[in-house]
Amino acid sequence: MSTAKKGDWVRIHNIVLTSEERAPQVPDDTKKVPLEMWDKGFLINDEAKIGDEAKIGDEVEIETYIGRRIKGKLLEINPYYDHDYGKCVPELLYVGRQLRDMLEGGESNE
Repeated sequence: MSTAKKGDWVRIHNIVLTSEERAPQVPDDTKKVPLEMWDKGFLINDEAKIGDEAKIGDEVEIETYIGRRIKGKLLEINPYYDHDYGKCVPELLYVGRQLRDMLEGGESNE
C-alpha cells in the first residue's frame, strides 16, 4: 500500500530544528545535525477531498494516539516494529543455569 486515506495509522518525519537553529551550548557533534522527529498517528488530512489519498513523501497532518496534532512528511503506512535482539549467542544460553548453580552452592563456590 503506497497511499493512505484519512484515519490510517501512519509514521511521519519532521525537522524540528536545522543545524543552524540548534542551541549554542549543545556539543559540537550535535550542532552539526538537525534535530529530527519521527512520530506515529492517525492521518487527519482534513484539507483533502473525500476519496483523496496521501502518498509517501507528502506533507500531512496526523493526530497522535494521545491527541496531539502534528505535521510532517509521510514515511510509512501501518508502521510496525521490525527490530530484534540479534542472532543467538550460544555462550549466553547457559549463563542463567550456571549462575543459579553458583548461587545455590553459596560459599562452597567462592
